[in-house]
Amino acid sequence: MPVDFLPVFLMVAVVSGLALFIFTLSALIRTDNPYPEKNRPYECGVDHVGEASAGLFKVQYFVIAILFVVFDVETMFLFPWAVVLKDMGLFGYIEMFVFIVLLLVGFIYAWVKGALEWEF
Repeated sequence: MPVDFLPVFLMVAVVSGLALFIFTLSALIRTDNPYPEKNRPYECGVDHVGEASAGLFKVQYFVIAILFVVFDVETMFLFPWAVVLKDMGLFGYIEMFVFIVLLLVGFIYAWVKGALEWEF
């Protein structure tokens, strides 16, 4: 049985070795020149003004992005389920129905709470 996983272990080893090699090589050849302008916070072409803790800021974009990822990942479970539905029979159908109902409840909750509203 462990021999069946040999290709997976080899791939993990190759990818880990490559990542370690790339990080080591970049650490060796990069220039180490930290200066104040280089270390300033920078985001999306807008200069940082004031302190981050000085005021409130909207996180609506991030909430919508997280909700998208959550619902997108949950819908990815539908594809493997559709492939093995005949093998699982009625039990698999009922379980996926419960899953979709819970997904719908979460979507309605996010909608009612206003998490999907985009405000400027």
